Amino acid sequence: MESAKIFRALGDSTRLRIFRLLLERTLCVCELTFVLKMEQSRISHHLQILRDAGLVKDRREGRWMIYEIPGERREAFAAFLKLALKDDRDSYRTHRRDVAELDICLREDIRGQHCAPPKGPHLGHR
Repeated sequence: MESAKIFRALGDSTRLRIFRLLLERTLCVCELTFVLKMEQSRISHHLQILRDAGLVKDRREGRWMIYEIPGERREAFAAFLKLALKDDRDSYRTHRRDVAELDICLREDIRGQHCAPPKGPHLGHR
């Protein structure tokens, strides 16, 4: 894994927000859309960059694509970001707001309630 690619991936504020949320727990795109108040296509684009950098992996779970940080990287990156961002008050406030939105998302079961199943003749074969 190329370190410059990792730092480029985390150098974008949206990708950093996504990554920090994925440090909290595994999430699907509709949950990230709810928390970040962004379009699905934009979030998917950022997830692709994080995936290409080897920071995020995905897996199919029923009708959802679930995103997570691989276990071997989770602790190391959590510690690194805690140290790197410890004096960044804006980043801290943004993350606290994102976590509060995530709590609402989970409480309201956004994944189960609002994520639409695949449509059309390719039902279940995306």
